[in-house]
Amino acid sequence: MEDKVLRKLFLGFIHIHILHHAKEHPIYGTWMVEELREHGYSISAGTLYPILHTMESDGLLSREDRNVSGRIRKYYSITERGDEVLDEARGKAYELFREIKD
Repeated sequence: MEDKVLRKLFLGFIHIHILHHAKEHPIYGTWMVEELREHGYSISAGTLYPILHTMESDGLLSREDRNVSGRIRKYYSITERGDEVLDEARGKAYELFREIKD
């Protein structure tokens, strides 16, 4: 039960993390899985790719297919809407962290 609750909570953090990195530079799934692991998130490609597709459908990310060593790799970049959502999420996160830090 506790794991399910934490997973739901961390899913929001993962979305913010994706937007943050997609703003810095185009990202692709395998790189993002490794980046999230470095921050302690245990997420599989089978979980991440539907998140990326949904964020694209929601207009938060745009996708560009690139040929890398004969294989098509999907790169995601933040959209204007995604940038607005990221700014709002950062503001809410800062407010929350200030409130709960003690």
